[in-house]
Amino acid sequence: MSLAALQSQTLQDLLKVEAERFVAQHPRSIAMAGQAAQVWRGGVPMHWMGDWACPSPIFAMQGVGAQITDVDGKLYDDFCLGDTPSMFGHGDAAVASAVSDQIKRGAGFMLPTAASIIVGRLLAERFGLPLWQTATTASDANRAAIRWARAVTQRPVILVFDGCYHGMVEDAFVVLKDGQRVMKPGLLGQVHDLTATTWVVPFNDLAALEMALASDQVAAVLAEPVMTNCGMILPEPGFLDALRRLTRDAGTLLILDETHTLSSGPGGYASLHGLEPDMLVIGKAIAGGVPAAVWGVTADLSDRMDAAQARTGPGQSGIGTTLSGNALAMAAMRAMLSEVMTPAAYARMLAGAERLVTGLQAVIAARKLPWSVVHVGARVELVLADPPPKNAAEMRKALDPERLAALHLWLINRGVLIAPFHNMMLVSPVTEDASIDRLVAAVDGFAGALEGLSA
Repeated sequence: MSLAALQSQTLQDLLKVEAERFVAQHPRSIAMAGQAAQVWRGGVPMHWMGDWACPSPIFAMQGVGAQITDVDGKLYDDFCLGDTPSMFGHGDAAVASAVSDQIKRGAGFMLPTAASIIVGRLLAERFGLPLWQTATTASDANRAAIRWARAVTQRPVILVFDGCYHGMVEDAFVVLKDGQRVMKPGLLGQVHDLTATTWVVPFNDLAALEMALASDQVAAVLAEPVMTNCGMILPEPGFLDALRRLTRDAGTLLILDETHTLSSGPGGYASLHGLEPDMLVIGKAIAGGVPAAVWGVTADLSDRMDAAQARTGPGQSGIGTTLSGNALAMAAMRAMLSEVMTPAAYARMLAGAERLVTGLQAVIAARKLPWSVVHVGARVELVLADPPPKNAAEMRKALDPERLAALHLWLINRGVLIAPFHNMMLVSPVTEDASIDRLVAAVDGFAGALEGLSA
C-alpha cells in the first residue's frame, strides 16, 4: 500500500492490510497450523510459538547462519535467533559435528565424560568462577541457585527487580503495582503467596535496594545486570557496583543471570565490567541450542555450600534433573566454548550491532521520532520512547502493544524476524551487513507508514 493510500488509514487498518498480506504469503504454514491444532494444545508444541504478531504460526523448515526458511519457501533475516539459543547462528558446523559424533556414541549415561572436565575448565577460565554445575535450562539453574542461597544463608527472602524474568522460577513471579509487591497477573496454579518470600524493588533505585537489604532476611539478589525481559533497561552509572557493595555489606549473595547478557562479550557482562557475583547462571546459547545451562560459584561459597549440606543432613536436596550434564550437552558446550564463542566471533557480532544501532538511530533522527535505541553488546532494542526508560514502571508506560504488533507483522511480511515479545534484535557473528541494512530499511518503511496514518 502506498503512503498516499494510507493518508486516511488508521493503525487498525494497517494491521488488517498486513494480516491479509501474511495470509497470502503463507498458505502452507496456515494449512499446517490447522493440522497442528488437532494434536497440540493451542496449535503449537510450546505456547510461546504462538506469540508472534501474525495470523498463524510460521512453520520453519531450516535455519542456516542468520537466516530461516519457512515451509512456504520464504526467507527471513533472523534477528530473533530462537530468542537467544542460536545467538551464534543456526547450524554451526562445529556444534553439528560434535553433536552428531556424540549421539552415535550415546546421549547420556548418568556418568561424567572426559568432555565434562574440559568444559569445566573452559567455564572457569572464561567466566572467572572456579566451580560449576549443570542444569537442563536456565530456569533450573536459577532454581538451584536460589535454593542453595537460602540453605547457605539460612534466610528466607529472595530479592528481584520489578519487571524481571528468570525463566519458569516461581520466586521471580512478583512485581510492583502501585508501590506494593503482588504476584504477576496471569500466574497459573499458584497456591502459596510468593510475596511473603520474594521482595521486589525498582531497577536503578539504590534507596529502595538499600532499604530492602537493611533487613537480615534477604538470602540473595537475583538479577540480570541489564534488564532484558520487559524491554531493555540499562543500569545507571554506578548502580551495579553499589549493588555488589550493598549485598556484601548485608551478607546477601549476588546471583547474576547472564543468559541474555552473554551477548556482552566472551566472558559476559560481569567479566567485561569487573563485577564479582557469588553465583553466575548461563543458559540458552551456552550449548548452541542443545538444552543446557550452567551455574558457577566462588570457592568461598562452595565451602559454605558444603557446610549447609552437612547441616541439612542426608536425603533429597530437591536440586538436579536426570538430563542435566548429559553427554550430548557436554559435547555441544565443548564445541561452543572452544570453537564458536571466540573473541573473533564476538568482534563480528559487536561490529554488526554497532551498524544496526547507527542505522536505527539515523532513522529516528531523520524522521524525528520519539524513539530510542539501547544495546548490550550484540543485543539491540528499539524502544518506542525517548529517553529510554530507567525501570519497569516507565517501560510499561512506554509499551504500545498495538503499535508493537503492527511493527512486528510489518517486519515479518518483509522477511525480517525479531523477538516477538518486544523489540529485541540479536546480531550473530554470521549476520551479514546486507541483512542489517534490510532490517533498518524495513523499520524506516514502517515509520514512514506511521507518518501517513490518521489518528
